[in-house]
Amino acid sequence: MKSTTWLFIFTLFLCHFSQAQKLQISDPYLQIKADGASPLYTTYAAAMERSRMYGDKAYKMDYYSDCSPLSYSNDQAGRMFVIWKVDQVVIDKISEYYSRPVVTVSFPDMAIIEYQPFKGISVQETFLVYSSKISIVSMIVTNNSGIDHAVEVYPVLDFGRDSLIIKSWDKQHQAYIMEHKESLKRLISNLKAEYGYPTDWTDYFTCNQPVYSYGAYHGNMKDFYNFIKTDFYSANRNDSLNRKINTNATFAALHIKIRLKPGETTNIRYIRGAQGIDEPLSELVKTADQLKTISLQSFADADVQLFSKIPHISFSTENEHLVYLSSFNLVRGCMLPPSGKTTHNFYVFSREPLWGWGHGHQVLHESLSMLAYSYLDPKSAEESQRVYMEQQGKDGFIAYRHGPRGVQDYPHNGKPTTSAPFFSWINLEVFKAGKDTAFLKEAYASGTKYVDWLFKNRDTNKDGTFEWGPYGIIENVRDWYNAVFQVSAERHLDVDKEDISDELECLDLTLMVIKEMRSLSEMADILGLKKDALNWKKKVDKTCELVNKRMWDEETQFYYSVNKKDYTFKFMTRDLRRKEIIGFLALWAGAAPKDRADKLVACLTDTAQFWRTYGVPTLSAKDDWYSPYVDYCCKWNGPVWLLWDYMVYDGLKSYGYNKEAHVLAQKMMLAVTTQLSKNHNMWESFSPDNSVLNCPSNYIWDSIMAKLLIEEYK
Repeated sequence: MKSTTWLFIFTLFLCHFSQAQKLQISDPYLQIKADGASPLYTTYAAAMERSRMYGDKAYKMDYYSDCSPLSYSNDQAGRMFVIWKVDQVVIDKISEYYSRPVVTVSFPDMAIIEYQPFKGISVQETFLVYSSKISIVSMIVTNNSGIDHAVEVYPVLDFGRDSLIIKSWDKQHQAYIMEHKESLKRLISNLKAEYGYPTDWTDYFTCNQPVYSYGAYHGNMKDFYNFIKTDFYSANRNDSLNRKINTNATFAALHIKIRLKPGETTNIRYIRGAQGIDEPLSELVKTADQLKTISLQSFADADVQLFSKIPHISFSTENEHLVYLSSFNLVRGCMLPPSGKTTHNFYVFSREPLWGWGHGHQVLHESLSMLAYSYLDPKSAEESQRVYMEQQGKDGFIAYRHGPRGVQDYPHNGKPTTSAPFFSWINLEVFKAGKDTAFLKEAYASGTKYVDWLFKNRDTNKDGTFEWGPYGIIENVRDWYNAVFQVSAERHLDVDKEDISDELECLDLTLMVIKEMRSLSEMADILGLKKDALNWKKKVDKTCELVNKRMWDEETQFYYSVNKKDYTFKFMTRDLRRKEIIGFLALWAGAAPKDRADKLVACLTDTAQFWRTYGVPTLSAKDDWYSPYVDYCCKWNGPVWLLWDYMVYDGLKSYGYNKEAHVLAQKMMLAVTTQLSKNHNMWESFSPDNSVLNCPSNYIWDSIMAKLLIEEYK
């Protein structure tokens, strides 16, 4: 036999051998054991280098619901899973598994799960979102019993509704070719067709084993169970699926038959591709064929390398460890590579589910997630911040949004809209993680220009304190049901009537500018610019003096915004003295004298006001507008926002209130672990009092929990 033939046979053997080998994780710190009740984030998206802005698919893994099998779902594109049949016994839901799924590894783009669908049949299942187009489920199946087993596997792509268009069966590649449609209408805000979001999709469903049969069906999994179980005594008994093509269906299934001897192991993979209908199918087919035999170990190794930089903290509880890793997975899963009008990587608020407002590029308050992300990948965090620097105006202006579609400044009354100025604080924290002096120099120059712009454009009466711009309802990032800035308790979506933040000397913005100047002073000091550092310090002291003169109320012992005309706590007939979370930002900004800090902390730790079960609410529970119900997005009349609670935590630590800071961290942990344990999602906001939420899920800024835990244990 020729040497080339031997080489071919040997290569095939190696491919089969590597496929049938369990994946190994070299860093024990990244090995976990998370059952269905563990606080684990289980949404996965492709690695940044294999991702794209449009036509992107990420997936939520459900390994905890009794009534369904271990599954992977996309908000608009169905779910995929396997139904097992061992020795004619059908196992179609987790409650029937001999041993339930346990997640042993969870990375931003992949999970490894172990379970036994049937006694003696052990499975290591790896789910990998390979790219924005393709995901793969690879199962290492081992017969650990002492007898032979006939194993049948049914990979299913289920849309739950009659919307899957079955086009054809590709015999050569053993694949179903299908189509489906998606709406641009989303729960929170819709996607815009002009940006390139596909509405018509091609689906490709294939596997690495010989396909015994395939089929497309209407109905649900109960009906399918009845079909694949069949009547053993029926004269017309047929174990083949229906092989339908050119039809509409609710779901499509593949059918694989294998026989496993005692001790034998095999690899079963199924692959799902999804792309815009106008994209060439040939490339998708080619990549799917490669994934049928490729070793997945290199993808696991790449993730281990990615996580090598994070502090390996010895946590007191495994729950803390899981939240820590989950937080990094969340933020990394939101990162996308350079495209369009930016040469730097950037983030979206969420990749699954995908919703319009959350897919519209970077905003400075969402960029607070970089405080955590910089520990995982400091260079990538720097690149994200450089998006702002790259698109910053010559006059120093940083718009509300920046990214591939360029500057989005939402002009109103002839003036552009910026965002909450957390820019230099973020840059300083990113530098502390990455120690890149070149980045710090760029950040200092950019941050200086931005603060100069704020002095020129957000202190319109030049009195030393600041007002939000005319489109305040988004610029002040405190959205809806804001007790101070909004005229009424009900939203009317009239910016000029509904939001008055451009008519006040605003406490929150003024404290943010103080924090920016403190950060610039520290940056200047690190860079050896001693004169600059001193000048920033003088500006900080002057502004702090004005805050304490104008915005502190002796009667109620709290800080508030004031009317910019007369510095009173009255606007027309309204009393501006509504106790909000921003009053505590005086600690975060270092603006409160010690005696006033003590009074703030006394208010903060009052259980009748702010010291609630799941954290610090945005509004005092004694306020008439207070509501603990998170029934939609963006509400500021009670819900807990983790980033703002982190700022309160940071302020407590800086003033030496370490005990109170620790208790607040525990409250934030309780909020997160309660949700992760039951639905495995992160959330835009949390109820201060209740465990039920209705708001955007998997929101990037919950990754601040990693930063919180680092601060707790440093």
